[in-house]
Amino acid sequence: MKSFLHKFWYGIFYWWFRLTMFPLYRIRVFGKEHVPTEGPVLIAGNHQSFLDPIFCQIPVGRPMHYLSRDTLYDHWFFGPLIRTLNTIPIRRGQSDIAAMRAVINQLRQGHAIVIFPESTRSEDGRIGEIKAGFALLARRSGATIVPTIVDGAYEAWPRHQKYPRLGRVGVLYGKPILPEKVVEMGDREFARWLTAEFRCLQAECRTRMGRTPYEYPPEDADSFPTAVSESA
Repeated sequence: MKSFLHKFWYGIFYWWFRLTMFPLYRIRVFGKEHVPTEGPVLIAGNHQSFLDPIFCQIPVGRPMHYLSRDTLYDHWFFGPLIRTLNTIPIRRGQSDIAAMRAVINQLRQGHAIVIFPESTRSEDGRIGEIKAGFALLARRSGATIVPTIVDGAYEAWPRHQKYPRLGRVGVLYGKPILPEKVVEMGDREFARWLTAEFRCLQAECRTRMGRTPYEYPPEDADSFPTAVSESA
């Protein structure tokens, strides 16, 4: 159980970001009703910038936990700050069993976790292939998965840019995916299917935002099962 002081501190940050980020980035939200208000949930988002956890969280009222790269905890400012919030450190580029156990433990307590299955920020705003390790985590946790697309964060803060700038951001929550689907398809097949679904949802989000959908190489399209979006 979180203490009252922790909940109060988290609430301050949540409302500060909500009140500032919505007007600064003119955020439009689609499909918020698809996020369960209780029970274990994996908010599985595409990863365009350091701002993605904020964009995934602030449209939704329920508290969330986040995976944070372990090197961020060494930063003189961000390190002490994120330690006071709902973060779980993870070592990037290697199998971190302790972090996965911590995630599963939080999910089994009925919490929501924001996670980015691509593992790293996009080089160009497009969605990379989702790793099979995410499907393994999803299957073991038994949590509902909500595929979530953030569009416009890459333009606001691409990985090669030192500081963020203002922009226009869209957040689309797809229909929940039940854990039985992961079991039914298997880890690798599900990861490939979810990659295609992410790209389909991204095209939908960009279209709603009045933007041209990204194009993906034909060989990529042929190598993934067809994904059918149900969030419209």
